[in-house]
Amino acid sequence: MLVIILAIVIALVAWSLHLMQQAVDRSEFSLMLAGILVAFSAAAMVAVYFLIGNYVGYLTGITRPSLSRVSPSDVTAWVFEAEINEASITSPRLN
Repeated sequence: MLVIILAIVIALVAWSLHLMQQAVDRSEFSLMLAGILVAFSAAAMVAVYFLIGNYVGYLTGITRPSLSRVSPSDVTAWVFEAEINEASITSPRLN
């Protein structure tokens, strides 16, 4: 998928440069504006690819491999420690 998107982005950048070169040769502002807009669309396509890639990785759990290595006893210990800390905060000690 990355290769296809990379080819599309390269084609958009090449088209953008071609439009900008024609704008300089003909002294036309509209072609320069079109070239800039095509270049922005190529940049936006790359940005969306990385954003969606990170989001899909987040949804599938690829970005959180360390959670799969946690044993159930460790989680129980964390819950038990949290309950002890909450109990000591809510009830004052009598000296």
